[in-house]
Amino acid sequence: MERQEQIELAQTFRRMHDRTRVLLLPNAWDALSARLFAQRGFAALATTSAGVAWSLGYADGEQAPLDEVLAATARIVRAAAVPVTADIETGYGETPEEVAATVRAVIATGVVGINLEDGMPGHGPLRETSEAAARVRAARAAADTAGVPIVINARVDHWMQHDGAEPAARLADAIERGRAYLAAGADCIYPIGLAEPATLAALVRALDAPVNVAAGAGMPGLAELARLGVARVSTATRLTTLALGAVDRALAGVQASGNFEGLVADFGYADAQQLFEPGSN
Repeated sequence: MERQEQIELAQTFRRMHDRTRVLLLPNAWDALSARLFAQRGFAALATTSAGVAWSLGYADGEQAPLDEVLAATARIVRAAAVPVTADIETGYGETPEEVAATVRAVIATGVVGINLEDGMPGHGPLRETSEAAARVRAARAAADTAGVPIVINARVDHWMQHDGAEPAARLADAIERGRAYLAAGADCIYPIGLAEPATLAALVRALDAPVNVAAGAGMPGLAELARLGVARVSTATRLTTLALGAVDRALAGVQASGNFEGLVADFGYADAQQLFEPGSN
């Protein structure tokens, strides 16, 4: 991808966060899913770190080698032909300098945004706020040096922790973290795992910035999320696991019945092939 094209896609993606409407992002795990989502009319896509790792033969939690993740991300960008934001987990680095190097490498794949977690790899304990903010600051500096105004979606992982924290204390610390990450150069805050409407509304009010939530059963619908002030919704791993679940059920049916009637699908070879025919972008 030419750098000017990438810059223009980044600017387009940035405008999608103006909070005039909820931005719905499906999370792709490979080139095929990315092309399908783009063909369904989504204006931008995200990657799922878990789905990408699984598709490469590794567990989630920065177990997939970075060079393989970068290659997969580049294929997703090429297939999507719309703005793509990449989940880079905690940044594949112990230090801010190493995070910056990762961000430079992922920008080179053509992405126009990143997710950056504030916990340790593999949903480990949260880093100190100042340490996590320094990593966000390094990511922003790397993007500035590259000349691509990526959207940094800083994850606040409080609701992924099972530490018995009081809800009020958890929210207060999440607000403090969100403000620190925004000051360090983040554009959007992602309280993954937070689904309770009143708490979500309080976080949105306190930050007065774009907030991303993860879609899933039990979450308020898009209309309610818009009323709460949420700017962005992503699907995390759920589309990947839905696809795997459908295949798993079909194979179990074949094993149980001995016939192949369960292999009928309303999306066939011709549909998949058409996604990649010339002029299908």
